[in-house]
Amino acid sequence: MFTGIVTEIGSICSIIRDDDTLIEILVAFETEKIVLGTSISCAGVCLTVTDKRPGRFFVGVSSETLSRTTIGSWREGTKVNIEKSMIVGGEIAGHLVSGHVDGIGKLSEKFRDGGSIRMLFEAPHNIVHLIAEKGSITIDGASMTVNSVAGNKFGVNIIEHTLKETTLGNLNVGDGVNIEVDILARYIERLLKKRD
Repeated sequence: MFTGIVTEIGSICSIIRDDDTLIEILVAFETEKIVLGTSISCAGVCLTVTDKRPGRFFVGVSSETLSRTTIGSWREGTKVNIEKSMIVGGEIAGHLVSGHVDGIGKLSEKFRDGGSIRMLFEAPHNIVHLIAEKGSITIDGASMTVNSVAGNKFGVNIIEHTLKETTLGNLNVGDGVNIEVDILARYIERLLKKRD
C-alpha cells in the first residue's frame, strides 16, 4: 500500500524486453536498504523489486501490467514518480493507494488557474463513474483531489510544489497517465452489484 505522496522522481536507465520486461530505475535514495521482493510505486504502478545496485533498482513487469498501464511507452530517460511502500503507523498524507492501475487517462487541457495549474483528464468509460467531485484520485502515483467531473472528463488543480516534486508538471496535452480511483469506490461498486 502507498499514500500517493511522491518522494522523488526516478529515471528509467534501461529496459530489457523478454518473456517479462525488466526495467532499471535510477533513484537518489539509498537502495542498499531495499529488501528484494518489496513493492515500490513507479508512476502509480505497484512493481516488485527483483534486484538492486547502488543508486538503482530493477523491477519485473508482466505483459498484463504492460497492457494496462503507460509502462509500454517508457523509454530510457523517462521520468517516473517514485514512492516506497507505506509503513504501518506512519502518516497518511494523501489517501490509501494500492498501486493497481484502473486505466490509462489522457490529459486533454492544461491552463493556469490562479496560483496553480488546472488539468482536465479524459478517463476511460469503464471507470469514470467511480470518480467523484472532492474525492481522491491517483494520477501517475500522485494523490490528487478531484475538483470537477463532467462526462468522461475530470479536473484537478495542481499547486507549484506538486508541479516541481512530481512528473505532473511535465505533462503535455495528449499524454497518457496511469489512473487509480479511490479504493473505497471500487468496493462500494462491488457491493452494490452484488445486491442487484
